[in-house]
Amino acid sequence: MDSRYTYTGIDEQLVKDKRIQMKPINFSFKVFNTDGTKNEKVTKVAPLEIEINKHKKQLKVAVTDLNSMDMFLGHN
Repeated sequence: MDSRYTYTGIDEQLVKDKRIQMKPINFSFKVFNTDGTKNEKVTKVAPLEIEINKHKKQLKVAVTDLNSMDMFLGHN
């Protein structure tokens, strides 16, 4: 299934609980859930380093309300 999701997102409550630094962005964009309902606008990012099989990548992750999920990895 192609959800057309192109950003990596992290739950705002997880960011607060883990005391991950958030940075404001100078623009915002709308977020829609997979069921088509509207989510809050993204106005902050969290800089994270992701490591998968010894491959490390620095990401600026969109901070949003993901309800029951901690993180959503985007795709190109």
